[in-house]
Amino acid sequence: MAQITLLDGGMGQELVARSGDEPTPLWATRVMIDHPGMVRDIHGDYFAAGASVATTNTYAIHHDRLERFGLDPLFHALHLRALAEAHEARAAHGKGLLAGSMGPLVASYRPEVTQDVAIAAPKYAEIAKILGAHVDVILCETMASVEMAEGAVKGAQAAGVPVWLSVSVDDHDGSRLRSGEPVTDLARLVRDYPIAALLANCSVPEAMEQALAGLKTLGKPFGAYANGFTHISGNFLKDAPTVKELTHRHDLTPEKYADFAMAWVAMGATVVGGCCDVGPAHIRHLAARLKAEGHTIA
Repeated sequence: MAQITLLDGGMGQELVARSGDEPTPLWATRVMIDHPGMVRDIHGDYFAAGASVATTNTYAIHHDRLERFGLDPLFHALHLRALAEAHEARAAHGKGLLAGSMGPLVASYRPEVTQDVAIAAPKYAEIAKILGAHVDVILCETMASVEMAEGAVKGAQAAGVPVWLSVSVDDHDGSRLRSGEPVTDLARLVRDYPIAALLANCSVPEAMEQALAGLKTLGKPFGAYANGFTHISGNFLKDAPTVKELTHRHDLTPEKYADFAMAWVAMGATVVGGCCDVGPAHIRHLAARLKAEGHTIA
């Protein structure tokens, strides 16, 4: 039996659902301004469900996102607000890791907007320096190409804490990143940077076994946290999309999601959880399954 780090589930979709607000291209960032405390409550619900990690609501806090709406002066304050709400939830729960989330620059799922490492790394380093003093790990999430991942991982070193790298894979061929590159091409980054864990995220759960088969060969702790979308629509791959362009799948019950995740654990995954549209009910059921099958949640 294994010791499993149980991640939380999605934050952005949960915030949109609870706030009742019309989604905007700023996603979950705007909700922190309009509904203070909601992020803390969601972190708390995931901890109560059995998660051992709170992933900070900092995924999309990038200058390029904020500048479009005249909110860039709040860049630093928004990071601190997200960190504070995660810390408040952990303090109330009494334990847990904090993972400082850094998502793609410009847009998610779009390898064609990847910036040169020399340009991207300093942008990520700026964020990493803010997060580093307040989190246990940096989680570079939803990276769609090897170069995109490298810019994030290189910048993340500025935090001075362990770095986890998570990539988004093709929904139809999980052995490849969304760029078309094989997952195993991440071997160069494992060689060149101190990456503590390799994960796959924000792709359909059906693609994750192929992704993990590749990640497993790279010699690092590995895992997955899938989304609950039917697919990533073409409209979402345009500039400044909103979550209205993403279609929720209705068949992914907590029981079915746990079946997927337990298969990942059977492959040797030691970090599992959920991404967009995977909520507290899914994490609660997964925690129960892990314990029932003799695993320990770290």
